[in-house]
Amino acid sequence: MRRTKPLLTALAIIALLGGAALFQQAAPERYGLPEIEVLDPGTTGQRLDQAGLFGNYYPAKRAEDAIHGDRRPAVLLLGGSEGGLGSGAKHMALSLQEKGFTVLHLAYFGAPGQPEALERIPIEGFDRALDWLKQQAGVDPQRLSVVGASKGAEAALLIASRRDDLSAVVAGMPTSVAWNGINWASNGQSPHSSWTIGGRQVPTMPFSDWKASEGIISVYRAVEDPAQSVAAQRAAIPIERASARIMLVCGEAETMWPACPMSRMIAKRSAQKSGPAISVLAYPDAGHFVFGPPLASDNPFYDRLDTFGGSVEGNAKARAESWPKVVAFLKEMAPQ
Repeated sequence: MRRTKPLLTALAIIALLGGAALFQQAAPERYGLPEIEVLDPGTTGQRLDQAGLFGNYYPAKRAEDAIHGDRRPAVLLLGGSEGGLGSGAKHMALSLQEKGFTVLHLAYFGAPGQPEALERIPIEGFDRALDWLKQQAGVDPQRLSVVGASKGAEAALLIASRRDDLSAVVAGMPTSVAWNGINWASNGQSPHSSWTIGGRQVPTMPFSDWKASEGIISVYRAVEDPAQSVAAQRAAIPIERASARIMLVCGEAETMWPACPMSRMIAKRSAQKSGPAISVLAYPDAGHFVFGPPLASDNPFYDRLDTFGGSVEGNAKARAESWPKVVAFLKEMAPQ
């Protein structure tokens, strides 16, 4: 299932406060985001649509990683601002399933029964998904992980900060703070937080002014501005509360948001506040498509890997180098 998002509308999403008019003058072929997709799970998966949860469930295919009988490591997989159940995250889900993981690819907006907009999404919904996943036959509760990309990474780190039963969290192109949501009905702009906890909106970081010379990333520069340090502290994800092992993957050449600087902020905060050790995999010639399984050169998306920073080859190399490390990290046992 696909629902069209006009590319011009997609431009405005990142501009948010005050930048929409300038985005409408930018080149849509450079800044257009994917259509919302709600893909079927395929032959190796099952559709989950119950108790307010909507996603694709992929039971593990391989048994060699099983411990304590036939139990396997499990992953809650979260896509980003594309919404729905998109092809990029499905590619990750299938790769993880092939490697011996049970995977729940969860939709949290832009899918049947889910909010249309990425705003005021209850973090408790992810808790319900994890609790459901733990109860499935063959799942090892000692190896329960969350993997998220972009806005899904934002959610993954918030989830990690409030649960003590996670073995690992991997966040691709992460953020150190929470940001406002995304509402396509308002040219991508939203006055609300992306997330709520206990019915209260998670505090967010104010956006910087739009700079045409920098493009999309300019509105996220506030997080690097010393003058905005108080606001950044207020909106910071309290990663020091996490008990899971955490890996962050980013591209230094990203042009969507400053994922590598924010990754280092996350690691620094955790170290200063006696939080978990954090591994950062940073790749100099990669951008916002640094994260995920390697793509074959004949994949239709391969030539677009440079859309948000880095080169095609740099992003492809980063994915080829980082993905085996991600898989190995997820397979490790939780500390006892």
